[in-house]
Amino acid sequence: MGYYDLEPSEKDFLPTLLLCLILGAFGAHRFYVGKIGTAVLMIVTLGGLGIWVIVDLIFIVCGSFRDAHGRTVAYPFA
Repeated sequence: MGYYDLEPSEKDFLPTLLLCLILGAFGAHRFYVGKIGTAVLMIVTLGGLGIWVIVDLIFIVCGSFRDAHGRTVAYPFA
């Protein structure tokens, strides 16, 4: 099984997006998807002074953001 053959994440797109928009500097969206280590780093750096939050937001909107298991957190189009 290849890296991109994984099923979609159990975590939903909309809560991930809203958490990133509202509490992104505190890493709330990363806690939600199970990325605890990087979420703590986001708290310490306030989201990389905002840059990390913007990058994550772009990944979430584009459907490239992944959870702790490497599964894509994407909007269910179908």
